[in-house]
Amino acid sequence: MLQVLRWFRRSVVVALVLLFFWVVIYSVVNPPTTYYIWREQARLGDIDRQWVPMSEIAPVMKRSVVAAEDVNFCLHGGFDIAAIRAAIAAGGARGGSTLTQQVVKNVFLWHGRSYVRKALEAVITPMVELVWSKERILEVYLNIAEFDEGVFGVEPAAYHYFGVGPAKLSALQAARLAAVLPSPKVRSASRPNELMRRRTGAILDGAATIRADKRVACFED
Repeated sequence: MLQVLRWFRRSVVVALVLLFFWVVIYSVVNPPTTYYIWREQARLGDIDRQWVPMSEIAPVMKRSVVAAEDVNFCLHGGFDIAAIRAAIAAGGARGGSTLTQQVVKNVFLWHGRSYVRKALEAVITPMVELVWSKERILEVYLNIAEFDEGVFGVEPAAYHYFGVGPAKLSALQAARLAAVLPSPKVRSASRPNELMRRRTGAILDGAATIRADKRVACFED
């Protein structure tokens, strides 16, 4: 029994070391794909995906995504305790995941609810926050997020919906793209319904607010 426990501990240590090196590699190497993107490509036959560096993304797009998905992105270390408490108080009707947690889920893990995935997410998230900059976290998120069925990343999304590159997005266009998250298969940035219009308005206000109160300092000069 003691030998089994020693083997288990060693296996856990080796697994953690390998995970950490994986995180370190992706701090400088762009993820070639993710499990979800690979699965969608197999299902659809083809996807639209193109990586674009942060320097070629309009600042208002970065602010809009943060305002929509993780307003305290620059203030937390991977977990937003206030958002988690609010999600619990709402009975799970709203999400409490930060952008870092979403990147971890999409890049290193898989979609779906399970205790195993949540446990791994809790382990990897601090690693990412330790090794990656906030700008890198946001860059990866913007390049792997799904904005329509089979459309991954802000570069193809900007052309898909508005016919412009991500550097040319207006504040309204950026807010509409951010508003489709996290349900791109049921929301459209080019054909917004009333709910989307209200969400877009809230994101426009939120993006302006976090710029005014300097909650963009970790990813914007």
